[in-house]
Amino acid sequence: MALFVVFTALYAYQIIYVAVALFHKKPMPMTAKQNHRYAVVIAARNENTVIGNLIDSIKKQKYPQNLIDIFVVADNCTDNTADVARRAGAIVYERFNTQLVGKGYALSYVLNQIAQDYGENTYEGYFVFDADNLLDENFVAEMNNQFDKGYRILTCYRNSKNYASNWISAGYSLWFLRESKYLNYPRMLLNTSCAISGTGFLIHNDIIRKNHGWKHHLLTEDIEFSVDNVINGETIGYCGSAKLYDEQPCTWKQSWTQRLRWSKGFYQVLGKYGKRLVKGFVVDRRFSCYDMFITIAPAIFVTLSSIIMNLIFMLSAFHGTTVNPLIITTTATSIFSSVANFYVILFVMGVITTITEWNEIHAKPAKKILYTFTFPFFILTYIPISIAALFKKIHWEPIPHNITKSIEDFEQPQNQ
Repeated sequence: MALFVVFTALYAYQIIYVAVALFHKKPMPMTAKQNHRYAVVIAARNENTVIGNLIDSIKKQKYPQNLIDIFVVADNCTDNTADVARRAGAIVYERFNTQLVGKGYALSYVLNQIAQDYGENTYEGYFVFDADNLLDENFVAEMNNQFDKGYRILTCYRNSKNYASNWISAGYSLWFLRESKYLNYPRMLLNTSCAISGTGFLIHNDIIRKNHGWKHHLLTEDIEFSVDNVINGETIGYCGSAKLYDEQPCTWKQSWTQRLRWSKGFYQVLGKYGKRLVKGFVVDRRFSCYDMFITIAPAIFVTLSSIIMNLIFMLSAFHGTTVNPLIITTTATSIFSSVANFYVILFVMGVITTITEWNEIHAKPAKKILYTFTFPFFILTYIPISIAALFKKIHWEPIPHNITKSIEDFEQPQNQ
């Protein structure tokens, strides 16, 4: 119970986030005074099935096409991703390096090539996408509106191409919807920093130049980028009207592999930046540093610690000449309460997100309702994944994508 109280205290500010997101009046939309020139950067490894649809959705943006150049880094590809991307209208760089593997290294390569071939100051900002993404037709224009206000890093509203596939894809999707609506949106309203989430973000050229391209190469290069920039005083903005769709894993094997990398990457970021984040909120009194520290802290271990402690007490009841039924009953009840408490918290989180984002979720109503019940189980599966990540040596591995929907598929009514 004491651990649950500690957990609640540490994360109580996120309840305020929910209240702010629910009750704050949406600000009036503003149109940018200037259309800026952007490079779109796509890291792709064996993505010939989906990359054409992403490029097509970029070509259909309601934004001057002469201000958008699309660059693809075909990274260690063994298929025809490069040819598909070229035919779709992208500028393609092919990279073959089996020693430095991962999205961070691919971004380093392509950004350096762009600077070399097109100049360091040709583009005012750089969009970064994964090959399986699709963009709403107003994506670039909406991000440009926020960029024009002075934000040097921006993230977007992350939706899913395959919410309805099964409970695993829905678990991912609901988490990202919740992150957009109830983390990044209130952060933006409260003038603290948001965090980018893997894809669909925009970086000012000044930051690219300062970093000499892309310098973040841990297993979760996105959260490393976010934490590093928050520590250095950047405020990451959010544009909820810029909508992106991406594909989520559907099999347990794919999900285990991906989340194992994420968990290990969070440990890496915590180890590398944890002290500086603590200094940021203890000494410099910067709330964004506290928020980022809580974001990368392994919260699932609070539940795990409670279960382990009670199991130890339960085993001790069997040790000796007599069995103490009171200890067994008490510890069993405590273990059940710990799991139940976190299930309820996660369920409420999922219900609130499902209700408010109902029209954004592309699934039949029955599945929307069903997957609010399975969402807590999806999150609780992080317990074994987090344990394995502590001991297992993990390398970056690509997740295959095969959902071949186009952006037009998401312009249809959602309840289908």
